[in-house]
Order: sequence, then C-alpha cells, then structure tokens
Amino acid sequence: MAQDPSGPIQRVEVTGSSIKRASAETASPVQVITAQDMAKSGKGTVAEYLQTLTADGAGSLPTGFGNGFAAGSTAISLRGLGATSTLVLLNGRRMAPFARADDGQKSFTDLSTIPMEAVERIEVLKDGASSTYGADAIAGVVNIILRKDFTGLIAKGTLGQSKYKDGEMAKGSLTWGKGNLEADGYNVLVNAEYYTNNELKNKDRADRAWIGHGDLRPYGYAMDTQFASGYLAGSNNTGASPTGSIRNPANNTYVSLPGCAALSATKNSDPQGGCLWHHDQFRSMQPQVDGLNLYTRASKKLGDDLQVYGEVGYSKRDTSFTLIPGEITRTYAGPPTAANPTGVTNWGSGAGTTMQLAANHPQNPYGVPVRVRYSAFDVGPSERSVNNEFNRLVVGLKGAAMGWDFDTSYVHSESKLDLLYSNMLNLRVVQAALGNAASPYFPYYLGDQASKNPASLYQAMVRTATSHSTTKLDIVDFKASRELFQLPGGALGLAVGAEHRREKLDNPSLSGTEDGSINSSYVAAKGEEKISAVFVEVAAPVIKSVELSAALRYDKYTNFSSSTPKLGAKWTPVKSFALRGTYSEGFRAPGAAEASASSRSTGTATTRDPVRCPGGTPAAGGGSATDCLISLAAVKVGNPALKPETSKGMTLGMVWDPLNDTSLSVDLWKIKRSDEINPLPYNEAAALPTAVRADNNLVVGGVAIPNTGTILISNAPYRNSSFTEIKGVDVDIKQKFRLGDYGRANLGLTWTYIDSWIRAESATVKYQYAGTHGNCDTSNCAGTPKQKISFVAGWDWNDLNLTATTNYRSKMKNVGFEGDLCASKFANGTSAPNSECTLASFTSTDLSVRYNVSKNFQLFGSINNLFDKVAPLDAYTYGGMSYNPMDASGAIGRYFKAGARYQF
Repeated sequence: MAQDPSGPIQRVEVTGSSIKRASAETASPVQVITAQDMAKSGKGTVAEYLQTLTADGAGSLPTGFGNGFAAGSTAISLRGLGATSTLVLLNGRRMAPFARADDGQKSFTDLSTIPMEAVERIEVLKDGASSTYGADAIAGVVNIILRKDFTGLIAKGTLGQSKYKDGEMAKGSLTWGKGNLEADGYNVLVNAEYYTNNELKNKDRADRAWIGHGDLRPYGYAMDTQFASGYLAGSNNTGASPTGSIRNPANNTYVSLPGCAALSATKNSDPQGGCLWHHDQFRSMQPQVDGLNLYTRASKKLGDDLQVYGEVGYSKRDTSFTLIPGEITRTYAGPPTAANPTGVTNWGSGAGTTMQLAANHPQNPYGVPVRVRYSAFDVGPSERSVNNEFNRLVVGLKGAAMGWDFDTSYVHSESKLDLLYSNMLNLRVVQAALGNAASPYFPYYLGDQASKNPASLYQAMVRTATSHSTTKLDIVDFKASRELFQLPGGALGLAVGAEHRREKLDNPSLSGTEDGSINSSYVAAKGEEKISAVFVEVAAPVIKSVELSAALRYDKYTNFSSSTPKLGAKWTPVKSFALRGTYSEGFRAPGAAEASASSRSTGTATTRDPVRCPGGTPAAGGGSATDCLISLAAVKVGNPALKPETSKGMTLGMVWDPLNDTSLSVDLWKIKRSDEINPLPYNEAAALPTAVRADNNLVVGGVAIPNTGTILISNAPYRNSSFTEIKGVDVDIKQKFRLGDYGRANLGLTWTYIDSWIRAESATVKYQYAGTHGNCDTSNCAGTPKQKISFVAGWDWNDLNLTATTNYRSKMKNVGFEGDLCASKFANGTSAPNSECTLASFTSTDLSVRYNVSKNFQLFGSINNLFDKVAPLDAYTYGGMSYNPMDASGAIGRYFKAGARYQF
C-alpha cells in the first residue's frame, strides 16, 4: 500500500502478530478479504463466502446439512482438518462456540452469528498454529474484523429467488454511525440486519436430473440405495415401510401389508412386493432460516493517548429442517444402566425390545406374534427446529503510555441453543400398542388403516423432544507492544500479552434419549475449563532486506500445560520480491465432548460391512448390495485420559510483483497433527467383534453362521491416534489492467493444491485421502479434492462494476481412501458413478453487477450459478441427496438476487 510521504507512516496490526507494522506483508501468508470483495461476490453471508475459499476443506459445515449434529450452524474447516482446528476470531478475540459439538465431538465457532453488513475485512492466517492466540489454531486463523467507526446512515435491502421460483430470500440492514473519534472525541456505530430464507425441499428439484433424488434406478443403481426404504430383501435388510412389513413365521421373510400406492410417492415399486419409498418425499434440501444480527460499538477518547471502547453483539437464528417420519425398529444408544449395561436398545431384534404384532392384532394373518417394520407416515415427518441465540460483550481500554501501545479488555460471550424435534415416537407405547392386547392403545393400526386409530393413541405415542444447551466464555486479556531500539534494518518490535479465560459447556441430550424410549440416540456433553496464558513476540529487521520474527506462548490448563513457539523470516532482496517462511507449533486441548466421562454421542456414517460384504462382494447366504454401503451408527464416549493434540507447521513461499499491476505469491505448506483425538474409524468399528448385529445371520449350507446379521451399531471410542500430515501449495495471482476511457479491469486467481492428506491410525494403518471421497467420518462426507481454484474477473467503468467469480473443484476417486474399493456400484456390480470410479469435477460461475445511480444510491444484483450447471451425481455422500455438499449451487440451480443501497 502506498504511503503519503508528507504524512506519518500508518502502522497496522496483521492477524497472527501483535506488533504493528508499516507493511501488511509478514513472514506468514495472510489472505485479506475486504467488504467490497464480499459484496462483489454476490454471497449473502460470511459463511457462504468463506466456504468458497480454496483453503476450505472437509469438515466445513454448510447451511443445508440439516441431518448433522450441529444442524442450524455454519463453519469453515481450513485444510480439511475440521472446524475445531480452525480458530475463528471476532475483532481479534474469541467467541463462545456453538452450543452443540459437530459429530458430537468438535467444538467450533458458528459463522452464522456474524453480521455481514458490519464486516470491514477478514484476514485468514493460513500457516497453521498461533503463538499469539493459543489453542485451536492448528489449521489456521480466521479473524473477522468489524467496522470500528462510521458516520451517517446506510439502508440496504436484497431479495432473491431461484430460476424455479422458489427458495426465496430477503435481507434488510441499517447501519448508523455518529461522531468522529479524532474531531469529536467519540464514535458510535449501530448495525442491524434481518434475513429470511425459505425452505427448499429435495422434491422441489424432481426435474433437475438426479438432484435430490433418492431413487437412482434410472441411472443404473440398485433399488436399495441409502435414501431408499420399504423394499423387501427376504429376512435381510428389509427397510421400514409406510404400510408396515411383517415377518412370515413359516420362512422368516417379510411381506408388505397392502395400501402402498396411497402412501408412497415412488413409482415402479419393489418387484418383490415391498412398499418402496424414498427420503426425498419429505426431506429438506435447504432449511427455513430466519435471523437477526445486532452489533454496536462505541469508543470515546479519555485523552490524547487513551480511549475506552465497548462492543455489544446479539444474534438470533431460527432454523427448521424437515426429515423423514420416525421408524419403530432402529437401534439406539444411551448411557449404560444396571438394567441395560451396554446402553444399547435394539428395537428391531432381541429379547424384550423387539417390535411385534400380537397374534390377535387385526393386521396379523398368521395367528402368532410376528415381527414388524414400519415407518410412521401416519405421524408425519419430523421437523427439527434449531433456535440459537448468541450474545457478546466487550469492554476495553487502549492507548499509549511510557512508549508502549496497549490494549486490555474483558469479554463475555454466550451461546444458547434450543432444539425441538417434533413427531418423535415413544417406542415403549408403540411396542405395547402393537403387541400387548392389554394395552389401552391396542391395536395400533398401521399404514392405510391408520385412520382407525384414536387421538388418545397419538397423544401418548407422539412426543416432542427438546434440549437446552449453553456455552459460556469469559476472557480478561492484556497486550502491549513497542519499539525497543534500532537495528540496521529498522526498529526492533516487541509485544507481550497475557490472557485468562473460562470456558463452560452444558449440552444435555434430547428428552427421552436417556433410556432409548424415543427414536433418537443420546448425545450429551458437559465440562468446564480455566486457562491462563502469557506470550511474547519480537520482530527484528536485522538488515534492511531481512526481518526475523519469533513468538512464544505458554498456556496452563487444569491438567496440562503447553509451550508453543513460532519462528518466521522474510528476505526482501529487491522491493518487488520477497522470500518468506515460518515454523510453528500448536496444540488443541481435548474438548468437553471428548474428555468428560459423562459425554456420549452416537454418529452415523457410510461404510462397508466387512462381514456381509467381504472384499466388496455380498456374502453368500443372504448378503446384499445394501451391506456394501451401510449407514453405521457408532457410539463415542468421552475419555478423561486423552492428551492434547499437538502440531508442527511449516511454510516456504515468495511474494513477487514483477510489474506495477501484477502480483504473485506462492506458498508451500505442511502441517502435521499428532496425538489426534479421533473416534475409531467407521470402517474399523464395523469390523469389531463386539458390534451389535441383528439375528438375520448368514445361512450357508443350511447352517446359520453366528454373529453375521445386519450390523446395527458399534463402538468408536475416542483415542489419541497417531497423526495426520497434510502438505500442499497455495498460489495467489492478481493482475490489473488500465483501460483508459473504458475504466479498469482486475483479475485474481487463487489455487490450492493438496499433494498429500494422510491420516495414520497406527504405525501400520494409514489412510491417504488426497484426491478421494474420504474422510467420510468427518461431518458431511464431502471428500478431499486435490485442487480448488477461485478465479475472479472484475471490470469497473465509471459507475458500473461487473464481477464474475468462477469456483472449481477437481475430480475425486469415489473411494473412502486411496487403494480402497469403489464406494458405489451400479446394480450390475460395476463401479459407479462411472467405470473409472471417479466423481466428476464441478465448476460454477457467479456474476454480480453494481451500479451507482448517484453518489448516495446504488443498485446491485447477482446471478449464482450463471450457467445453471448441474452438480455431478454423488451416491456416496450423506451430506446431500445424490449431490456433493461442495456442489450445492449445482443442486439449487441458477439463483437471482437484486437489491438497493442508499447512504443518507
């Protein structure tokens, strides 16, 4: 940035350092995103924009992931290391994490609470770890910096709609500011924004190729894919049916009760007589979202070198998703009890809990009790309402004294989360109403005869499950910096700081999950931690062309302590060229969900049953294609003996401006995270001999093989596994063109290439995820493409701006990890989605236009997915129905926004 030679040199503080510099370029690679960059992108929220960054990877949480643990939230995952290893700051300070951990394990910051209209810029520190900010920065730091001063009033409104005339959105904001800090001695800034986004169902895209379809038979897949149910498969893998399916005691095969046509929207039903249906009949693609963000900042000068400031933030976000109706025969896990030492309740098979139709049930033709499988369409789909309130208070004092610049503050931040799951089933009532003639609710009529049921049955059977969770964060911090003495290259900079914070989490499980009586597993976490830390940082321009930097931080937790160093060097032999490099160490303490013995969760991911589908081929005696792509539930229990994760990161890069209007940066990077806190991988959990299986064992030669039934649930305990090592390269190119009377043009390209992404579970078991669809144990099973590219082309001409942004992700092998068998197969047994077992690449382009009608009035609009590209078919992921969550714009289709901004 050019400086006015007649004025003082402006010094700025850059994310990753507490020392103010005249140059924003440090030894660490920092990507700076301005408010103007975000406005030109056409994206509506901070999360939407950040999730287009090429450094974002697996573990990122999109808005549309409604069936995840942390539904209703959004998060970024730098380098694919998970949201819990990306430290998100607001104005350089932490925020209370979302009140429900992702995957029941990972604490993270919800980006939905950030008011986009108040953002001044975002700085992304991409070298991993931070001796300035402490724990959780293993993959990097995202520092969102809000406006600190503004005078006037801005009103802004935006409306949007897809090309299908649905998915409507509306957003309005007011920003008001008064007072100039230097001239008036004070400034007050107030920002308020309200937004609403209408729900979008998967069935709303029924004519968009395979998008949102659970039925993939038209594309060559088998009938029993992961979003299908109700089919019959003998005694094996029969899906829950809206008519009800009962087991013939003569041959132990299931038969469907009549009435399917009135209940299932699926055409061409199961040729074996089952009532086939698909999840897109009910499930949301994008949720209904209504939100409000408020932000206020005030500052007042107390003297020439002293000011007091305060920030108040409040966010309320109500999100609702539609999921499928409840099933009566799944397996659920809760805390162990004396009556149930494993905590597992298996409603599908097993003594005491099996759902059966009594011998005298009117829909039972066999005269003896028989097993039944049923999806309660008569109750209706479950609605998940996720209501999150976030508040934050900062009171601080900053100034200069005795040659030091200092800043000290108190921060209180709190997140409150209310979950409400409607149309849940009291399974004990269901069991009695189906199988006990003495029950006041007997008989419970199923399927097309459900109209015979009295209201009293539903009043007893249908429940609304709720929970109220909170996280609290309190911080007292102090930091100061100064120049000590002159070196040949300039002044030696020194910064020191200290921090004390208290973190509390209280996340009770949904009501009714404690004993397996409702159709949801137990998920709970509780814990408290106090942390004290000090740090010191120096920046030494040893000669005019060389700057060395170093930092050291010491953190003290209740049960352990950690010292994390960071070293950096920048060599600028000529003004237009610099070499830079860093070495850093980091750590992440076990969270409450991981380390507390009272914490427990059950997650589900897609994997292969090694018993019923060995080597990728259905086993003889009853194995089927469903066994080769199962949704496995795994129980994860907190482990107080866990150690912290540690990391080592290195970068080596260059910054080069070969021409006045051309800039280029290239950074090689490598991060190794050791003693990782992970549950046992799902493919290994499926192979455990302790896995709970149904009693539909494989039968070979007329002999049943014990413990070979359909896998229902297994254990995946938390442990410090070996390590993850990732290495790659970031390239950033910017080019300006001066077009004379035709204005100017700007081109920018950001490219991230992942050379290797290895997770080692032991010295002998390693998984290479780079370029594959894994790691599907993480969040939404999006995969790890080797390349992500963002290309931005902008043109400014008088009062007009046009900006086109193209985002690209490369193809991925459709395998769980390198060397694994193809994760999806066609009905004929060949690899899917093509003979190469490769998920195609995806490219989408967004276009935005802004026109200044006058000095104060601006009109703007955007088209997301300008060319209406359709996302490739992805049958493996569970994060989107037949499309990858990274390709959501290709599922929604072309989307239009228009709005106006007026500054009074």
